[in-house]
Formats: sequence, structure tokens, C-alpha cells
Amino acid sequence: MRSMVEGVRHLAVLCQSPLHHALRARSPSPFRGGFLAAALLFTAAPAQAYWNYGHETVAAIAWSQVTPIVRARIRSLIAHAPELATPECPIHNIEQASIWPDCIKKGERFSYAYPWHFQNIDICRPFDIKSNCAFGNCVSAQITRNEKLLKDRSVPPRERLMALAFLVHFVGDLHQPLHAAERADLGGGKVKARYGQAGGRINLHMIWDGYLAERAISTPPPGPRGLLSEIPASARAAAAAGTVEDWSRENWDVARDYAYAPVSGGDPCANRPEQVTLDNAKIEAAIPILRRQVARGGLRLARLLDEALG
Repeated sequence: MRSMVEGVRHLAVLCQSPLHHALRARSPSPFRGGFLAAALLFTAAPAQAYWNYGHETVAAIAWSQVTPIVRARIRSLIAHAPELATPECPIHNIEQASIWPDCIKKGERFSYAYPWHFQNIDICRPFDIKSNCAFGNCVSAQITRNEKLLKDRSVPPRERLMALAFLVHFVGDLHQPLHAAERADLGGGKVKARYGQAGGRINLHMIWDGYLAERAISTPPPGPRGLLSEIPASARAAAAAGTVEDWSRENWDVARDYAYAPVSGGDPCANRPEQVTLDNAKIEAAIPILRRQVARGGLRLARLLDEALG
């Protein structure tokens, strides 16, 4: 969500199509639907801007973990969706709420929210969130802000619904590590990359946003239940614990160690080739990391929703 390049998120379109789901269900290939995805790389069709499958999975995990009263209050807020006057970006459930903040980026009305989707914290310098969140214009600051708005019963329902959608979305963003860190490259958006055999107009950020997220979430056991099953019930409270700054540091660490280091010869701050490659070994190594972060994102979002609406 950093540059105009990231507007060309072909996988986001792919993840919304019935063909995608059919391919994902039946394909034994590690690339899972890669033929279609590779073909889309060379089209000029506009795409929704980020990892819809990942956002929806984080939201679905959270929905499964919140209390019944919180589910009822979320439904009550969603009933106010017509007041948003965004018919092209509907909200009928929490999964749609999770992608609404990307959908509304297409026009000028919500352009002020563009910098809220990421934070440019350099992996090659000491972790410093404060200097990278001037005036609250970063994802972690907006998680805190929107949780407060959602909790405040004096705020009109329309505004609280917007806060709900932003909160759900931004927790998902923060747990995509390349939205939490960078190396003077817009979170990998300026790093040309190959994903297996797929090249073309791909960058490292797109891989973590789309291709790798799709592969990781669809790897058995797939989907929200599958990811959640890998965190024992007894460990979920601990996984959801911590502050937004703690989660920011964690995903900054993940970006350094698992997104940048493998494509830089093991040293995340070393010189790297003009085009990096995620071969199958690197992809397989990243899958459990991304699955873990998505699951943690869902559990942490559930905790914030329970605190705000419970």
C-alpha cells in the first residue's frame, strides 16, 4: 500500500474470483493457482490494493473468538453501512469491513487515510516507532485511535462503523510484516522480485501481500480454522497479549529476519541483486511464519474488539 505500483495487485482480484477458489482447492502445486496468477501479471486490469484474502482471514479469526455480545454489537454497527454512502464498497459482514479501507482508496474522498496503512521503520536502524508516526500518520497509531473511537458510545454510529472497519483492516496490515518495516524501499515495493517461476511486474511487497499470503493461508490445514488450530486454546491469550507497539516491533523483526534476510544472502542490510528471487525453499520457509502472523493478528483483533465493544 505504499506506491502506485502496489495499486496493481493482481492477486487481490484473483482471490475474489470463483476460479481462484477452485484452483486453490484442487491444485497440488506449491504455487497454487500460479498459472492464472502469472497470466494476470501481464494484464493491465486494476486491482484492489492488498491482500484481501489475508484481511478476510484475520477478520474471520477475530469473529470466531469475540464474545456473542460483541458479535451482536458489530452487527448493529454494520446495519448503519448505508450511511457511509459507499455503495461500491459495501459492508455486510466483518470480512467486507476488513477490505473496505482499501476499496475506498480509489477516490479522493478518503485520500487522507492513505498513510495510515503502513509505517516506514528502517530494519537497518534501531527500532523507532515515534519518529515514524508523525501526527498519527501510521498504522499503529491508527489502530489505537480507531479502537478509542469504536469504544466511545457518544460517537455517532456511522463514525463508529468507520472506526470498526479501519481497526479491523489496520490490525491486518500491521501483521503483514512489510507494512511494518522497510529498507528505504517502501516495504519492498521498490524491490523487483520473482516468485518461483513468476516474474514480470512483481515486487517483494506484492509477494508478501498476495502470492505468499494466498499460498500460506491455503496450505493445509487451510483457512481461518486451520490457522487457528495451530495455536492451542491454552496459548491464545498469550498470543493476543501485548501492546500495539509490541506487535509493531514483532512484525518489524519478522520483516528483517524472514522477508529481507533470505533475499539478501542472510544479512538483511547487505547489498542485494537488482532482482531478488523467492525460490521454493524460501517460500516453504516463509509459510509458517506468515500463517503464524495472520493467526496472531486475528487473536489480537478479537481482544481489541472485546475491549472496545464488550
